[in-house]
Amino acid sequence: MSRTPEGSAAVSPAQAATGRLRVPLVSLLAALVAASGVLLGAGSAQAAGYRYWSFWEGNGKNWEYATQGPSLLRPDDGTVQGFRFAVSEDSGDADQPRRAPDFGAICADTPAKDGRKRVALVIDPGTTTDAPDGEKPPALRTACAQVAPDASSAEALAAVAKPLRYDDSAMLCAISGYPKSGCGEQVSGDSGSAKPSEPAKTTGDQDKGEGSDGGGPSVGLLVGIGAVLLLGIAAVVQARRRR
Repeated sequence: MSRTPEGSAAVSPAQAATGRLRVPLVSLLAALVAASGVLLGAGSAQAAGYRYWSFWEGNGKNWEYATQGPSLLRPDDGTVQGFRFAVSEDSGDADQPRRAPDFGAICADTPAKDGRKRVALVIDPGTTTDAPDGEKPPALRTACAQVAPDASSAEALAAVAKPLRYDDSAMLCAISGYPKSGCGEQVSGDSGSAKPSEPAKTTGDQDKGEGSDGGGPSVGLLVGIGAVLLLGIAAVVQARRRR
C-alpha cells in the first residue's frame, strides 16, 4: 500500500466511497432508532387508569375482585369484604386491600346476636400516590358491621363508615367522606392529571377492564414501527448495491 507525503495510508476510490456511504447509513439507523423510541413512547403515554373505590370479597385466605356491586350483593354472616381506593386500568391490575381478609380478627370484639349477621370490612383508602390533588388519604381501618340478615354490602358499609357518596349510576364515589370530590375519573398515563369523564363501568358491577388493551402499544403502532424499520433496511441494502 502506498503512502502519502504525510505518511498516512492511501485511500482507494472504493474505500472512499464506502467511507462516504457509512455516514448517511449511520445517520439513517440512528434516525430509525430515535423514531422507534418516539413511537413507543407515544404508545406508553396513551395508557390511562381510573381513580375509584374497588370492591373485593375475601375467600378465607385471599382477596377476589367482586363480580357484583355493593348495593346488589347480600353477604352471608361471617363474610369478609374489602374496599380499596386506587388508580388502576382494569380489574386485572387493581390494587387489593392491604389487610388480610381475616373475619376472626376483625370481628373478635363483636359477639354474634340473634336476628343479626356480622360482616367484616377492610376499608383501605390507598396511598398518597393515588390520592386526588390536595387530599391526603385517611388511615386504613377495619370494622365489623352487625346488620339485618338481608342487608346488602352497601348497607353494611353504611353502618360503620358514613358518609357514603354515590353518583347517578350508583357507583360508590366516597367512603367516610373520602375523597371529597370526583368519582371514577380517568387519570392520564403521561401526566397523572385527572381528566374527569363519565365512568364506563361501576365498581364491582362489571369488569372495568373489558375491552381494554392494558395501555400498551396498539397494533397500528407496532405496524408503523415495523414499516419504518423495513424502509431503513431497504435503504441500507439499496445503498450497498450501488457501491
